[in-house]
Amino acid sequence: MTSEQQRVVVIGGGLAGLRVAARLGAGVTVLGEEAHSPYNRVLLAEVLAGRYAPEVITLPSPGPALRRGVRAVRIDRAEQVVHCDDGTVEPYSTLVLATGSNPVLPALRGLFEPEGRELPQGVHAFRTMDDCLALSGAVRPGVRAVVIGGGLLGVSAARALAERGAQVVLAQQGERLMERQLDAEASALLRLHLAGLGVEIHTECRVRGLSTTSAAPLPGLRPGPRASNAGEAEIAGAPRRVTGVELADGYRLDADLVVLACGVRPRTGLAQAAGLDVGKGVLVDDELRTSDPRIHAVGDCAEHAGRVYGLAGPALEQADALVGVLLGTGKGIPAAACGYTGTRALTRLTLTAGGDHPLDLAAFGETTPLPGDDVVRLTDATRRTYRKVVVRGDRLVGGVLLGELSSVGALARSWEESAALTDEHGPTDLFHLLTDDGGS
Repeated sequence: MTSEQQRVVVIGGGLAGLRVAARLGAGVTVLGEEAHSPYNRVLLAEVLAGRYAPEVITLPSPGPALRRGVRAVRIDRAEQVVHCDDGTVEPYSTLVLATGSNPVLPALRGLFEPEGRELPQGVHAFRTMDDCLALSGAVRPGVRAVVIGGGLLGVSAARALAERGAQVVLAQQGERLMERQLDAEASALLRLHLAGLGVEIHTECRVRGLSTTSAAPLPGLRPGPRASNAGEAEIAGAPRRVTGVELADGYRLDADLVVLACGVRPRTGLAQAAGLDVGKGVLVDDELRTSDPRIHAVGDCAEHAGRVYGLAGPALEQADALVGVLLGTGKGIPAAACGYTGTRALTRLTLTAGGDHPLDLAAFGETTPLPGDDVVRLTDATRRTYRKVVVRGDRLVGGVLLGELSSVGALARSWEESAALTDEHGPTDLFHLLTDDGGS
């Protein structure tokens, strides 16, 4: 619990911000911009797929500590107060920035009108509960949906839309799906799985722009996902609805829905306006402290040791480390003993085809070997399973598993602990490492 003299204000009502508030206890105020009850953003794809109702992914309520639907608009560091959009002012002795990230909106022709910031009807980001509910309300069997982006978010969105019966096309500018996490073989298996759901996938495919027309009732289905490139008539001043996606090679994909899954960008506007040091994210040290010692940052908005994680696991680790810093320093414990030294993040995803034949995947560390590394692969083409580990010297430095995750617990522990791959009998048999569940 914080001391009576310490007033902690947390800007951001997501996983990281609420974790800080829950661990600190009394004396904390959380400013949550969204009006919804707090929710687990990681599970939004499950809501979109129709497997979970929105209330299923809600987080435990922090009670009166959370001010929902209140947006922080300015930080006055001299006065140590936060100004909110409803005119209220929150004083702080310690301020925690947990502002998260915004979806990247690509520079596409036709995405915005001159001087406008309204997306055409049918075009959706996929980052918040409002995004998810809007997209869920628009999808129906047979609707033509184009997902732009083949990373973790794009793959999740494409799978969910396909499960809802949409005709889905996924356009990825890179060479393969989830190229940041998966090697070529694993990505190829993922592609086969999505194709089995009916998802049409185009890699090395650059999107140039959107075709729009004056908003009208959603047109009936037209056969075929591709058509020749053609312009659309516009009525000046009328709302716009998306009708297609234009590719750089001249083709046009018909679209009733477009999902922008082009990544995220840390929300640093408040910090920058307050004069804090900002790089890719809000710069923090091992105490999660910004350039102002009274202000800390955690989660998607924080940049530690040159890295912005953008994942739930590191955000929670940072929140716990910050609580240790704040409580420890209050008890005379050196902050360095409670600090944060980085996270070894594991990416995990479950893809389900209509409730049958789920495909689990996990990836961690360096999945592309360097010269001199040892690589062990086990592939079962019939079961569509793939397991691979990369070993450097006597240390496990990375791995990819698809379809069979029984060994992921043991592998992840060995990787996180950077433990030598030896036991009382000598060097570990790497094939045994891949096939043994390690009690997980």
